[in-house]
Amino acid sequence: MNATEHRPCYGAMCPDLPGTGDQRRTAGKVFALVSVTPPGLCRVRPRLEVDRAAWDECVRCPEFDHCYKLSMARLAMLTAADSV
Repeated sequence: MNATEHRPCYGAMCPDLPGTGDQRRTAGKVFALVSVTPPGLCRVRPRLEVDRAAWDECVRCPEFDHCYKLSMARLAMLTAADSV
């Protein structure tokens, strides 16, 4: 069985892990989350950023369907691991 060659961005539409510091930006190829930790006890919901040019590029890619599925599976696993 031969391994399939994929683009370096394959399965990386969404970010991996949160960053560090008071302002964190974690980015995948298309989606990024930016969270700011204000002083005090308040928590602010992270802001979602979408790179529409990158999305358009992804949609045109012949591997889009499988890449999207892998990106969502990775996101689900990261979410599950975060709740453990």
